[in-house]
Amino acid sequence: MKKNKKTKEFLNLPQFPGGKTAFREFVANNLKYPPEALQNKIEGKVHVSFEVNDNGEVVEVEVTKGIGYGCDEEAMRVVRLLRYDAVKNRGVRLTSSIKSIIEFKLNQAPQPLSYSYVATPTPKPEKQEKPKEKFGYTIKLNH
Repeated sequence: MKKNKKTKEFLNLPQFPGGKTAFREFVANNLKYPPEALQNKIEGKVHVSFEVNDNGEVVEVEVTKGIGYGCDEEAMRVVRLLRYDAVKNRGVRLTSSIKSIIEFKLNQAPQPLSYSYVATPTPKPEKQEKPKEKFGYTIKLNH
């Protein structure tokens, strides 16, 4: 019987501090929707590949699949802001290639409803005077 061999990783790869969740938060906090994309209501995903050196710095950024309207440039700008943890690999200098997708999505939050109304008093119907009927009572007292 063959034993399953464990794969050994001899080189450490750079990790974003805080993991994937922190990466998404960083991108969401620093991403600015380009005005041209807002005007044209452009949404989509920009595929970016970049290299991170052993000091954790992003050295080369390339858009592999873009959507245009300024979104590609904005995705590259945000990726250049990233800082990864430095990696020590027993004296070996290592540059890692990383691929990521940055999504541009317009806010789809429901617009708050606004109501406007004008209050106009309704005219009171004019009183129609009924013809006054005269009633008379006659009381006779007998002594």
